[in-house]
Amino acid sequence: MSDKTNDVYRAVWRWHFYAGLIAIPFLITLAVTGALYLFKDEIDHWLHADLMRVEAQEGIRVSPQAQRDAALAVVDGMAFRYVSPPSAELAAEVDVRRPDGTRVAVFVDPYSGQVTGDMPYRGSVMWTIRMLHSLNYFGANASMIIEIVGGWSILLVVTGLYLWWPRGRRGGVMSVRGGPRKRVFWRDLHAVTGVFVGGVILFLAVTGMPWSTVWGSKVNELANGHNFGYPDGVRVNVPMSEARLAEHTETTWSLEQARLPTSADSSAPSIGLDRAVATFDALGLAPGYAVGLPSEPDGVYTGSIYPDDLSRQRVVHLDQYSGEPLLDMGYADYGPLGRGLEWGINVHLGQQYGLANQLILALACAGIVLLCVSSGVMWWKRRPSGRLGVPPAPSDPRRLRGVLALLAIGGVIFPLVGASMIGMAMVDGLVRRRGEKRALA
Repeated sequence: MSDKTNDVYRAVWRWHFYAGLIAIPFLITLAVTGALYLFKDEIDHWLHADLMRVEAQEGIRVSPQAQRDAALAVVDGMAFRYVSPPSAELAAEVDVRRPDGTRVAVFVDPYSGQVTGDMPYRGSVMWTIRMLHSLNYFGANASMIIEIVGGWSILLVVTGLYLWWPRGRRGGVMSVRGGPRKRVFWRDLHAVTGVFVGGVILFLAVTGMPWSTVWGSKVNELANGHNFGYPDGVRVNVPMSEARLAEHTETTWSLEQARLPTSADSSAPSIGLDRAVATFDALGLAPGYAVGLPSEPDGVYTGSIYPDDLSRQRVVHLDQYSGEPLLDMGYADYGPLGRGLEWGINVHLGQQYGLANQLILALACAGIVLLCVSSGVMWWKRRPSGRLGVPPAPSDPRRLRGVLALLAIGGVIFPLVGASMIGMAMVDGLVRRRGEKRALA
């Protein structure tokens, strides 16, 4: 290896080390929680079977309005959402806002109209896992860390691919040498595992970015209200309120900023939940859709469903007085950006391709954990006693600056990542100066 090549290798290795230092602790958490969330429905329906599961029966079901009334007889407050049973053996859900502002999910047997129980709104085990995965469990601003980790994970994969590149070698490229007692075993295990899961890490990092605070919010703004993303009015030009869809019902990330239309002023009474549900059924919304209930005189009934099959994803707003659709938006109505974002999100969640999608991502998550553990063992075996063990700096500092300049491109695309890179570059400068002083002493 020439001096120039060796210097570039050292520069890349050094930044690969820094990327791992920042990303690996979070990657383990993201992999474990992400793997669990892939099976969210299966796990929730098992853990909360006493609330969510009912005995399937043939015959007429209790009306949605009666189910709502049964829920309100148990929990005092105002219903703001009704979720139709996704399948014959599952309960309906009525979400209620109590007078003190707290929200409760009440589950109702659609055949008997009996309440099977309740829990805090979004209080299921898998919703907690989701909050941990996104770090929103620790506050809204904690999701900024996701953006930083996502950017450094991309850097980790790109630099790792450069370090893995064979350059005439055979050992440690697609095979593992030695045994667990030797460092080369862990180096090869890390490299080979990285080759197989690196592409998945890139995919998950890029498709996870839309949930981030800074970059994600900007993409959200760009995607909503434009023909290449999610138009305000897809089939009709309707008056739009300032209310957001996410404030009234659960929605996919990419429609969180979508605005709700307004119902026309009318002296007529509201159509009611039963007629709204009958209209949504007639329009062909997939089973398990949620109905956002109007809370204001100009509010609307919103039916929304985000199933595994993207072609059946749909949002319909009904005028609460006439029952006429004000907006009917499906996957086919989105622009190229909208369809691309939705596909990436659905695959990221393990939904788009059924069980195969879940199993492949679950195996990838296990590979990510193995990748992180092997890197830790490899570092522990390599590091000098009592020192951090930062890889050696290149003899020509220009090589390090050149690699950093290339990495800065990603920093411009992802601002929070760029800011963290500047901070790490300053730390690296201090580490190098300290090393130089130690060498001269």
